[in-house]
Amino acid sequence: MEEGMKIVLLDAHTANPGDVSWAPLESIAPCAIFPRTPLAETVARCADAEIVITNKSVLNREIIESLPKLKYIGVTATGYNIVDVAAAKDRGIIVTNVPGYSSPAVAQLVFSLLLELTNHVGHHAQTVRDGRWVASPDFCYWDHPIIELSSRTLGIIGYGDIGSSVARIATAFGMKVLASKREWKTPPPDGVTPASIDEVFQNSDAISLHCPLTDATKHLVGERTLALMKSTAFLINTGRGPLVDETALAQALNANRIAGAGLDVLSVEPPKADNQLLSAKNCLITPHIGWASHEARVRLINLTAANLRAFLDGTPTNVVG
Repeated sequence: MEEGMKIVLLDAHTANPGDVSWAPLESIAPCAIFPRTPLAETVARCADAEIVITNKSVLNREIIESLPKLKYIGVTATGYNIVDVAAAKDRGIIVTNVPGYSSPAVAQLVFSLLLELTNHVGHHAQTVRDGRWVASPDFCYWDHPIIELSSRTLGIIGYGDIGSSVARIATAFGMKVLASKREWKTPPPDGVTPASIDEVFQNSDAISLHCPLTDATKHLVGERTLALMKSTAFLINTGRGPLVDETALAQALNANRIAGAGLDVLSVEPPKADNQLLSAKNCLITPHIGWASHEARVRLINLTAANLRAFLDGTPTNVVG
């Protein structure tokens, strides 16, 4: 354990509501663990800390400049937009993230959402619980078309670690895969065809978003690209909420211009009550749980600790910015 060092965890609850251990970090130095931290309390809680660990608690320039002892910021996530990386760099503070820890979990959720849209398992299970099968004059019934994934086309926008994991599952279902990527340094695997973004929107029966959020990709899904989609196609977003123009998507769903959407992320989280997607037709929304499997969160904490140990050893890894 590092002598005299202090680690502050600003928003520990989401990564660990109590079902996994903080021991990998606690073995490095004493930890002050806060379930949540209001922005106004961040400076006071971090005042004596050399190490700050955050998931969604913001560390902006004003906060960073108010923490003279701060040497290292560990983000317990892949995205790190909650940290002013330029301000940290000005101070010589290292910022790290944890890429890849949740890829299996997110890929699994992509198909959980897609299978619910095509098989309606949750809906039909609820009708059985409500007594409808007991009262049925027939041995079976269904309320929505049951759609096979085999032979259909999945479009993937952003063919990185998660996108490629999704593609492997898709091919196991017998799907064809169109994938859009900024640069193909190696040929894609069998069953995956490179395509432009417009080709993905035009030719896919389902589209899954896995690209980073940048100025260029904000509202990538909007009126123009939604108009390219088949009326029978589904949109899945487990990436970043602002990739989607939510008003345009709600209008497309309500007008039956596309068949449905499965979303694990929204532009504001938690959403405002007036978010149009909350009441849009054929729109499934889960509360940003794609990363949250027990296994993924164990990996997250272990990799967060590994990043910190590498920094303390003088060989920092997963440095951002």
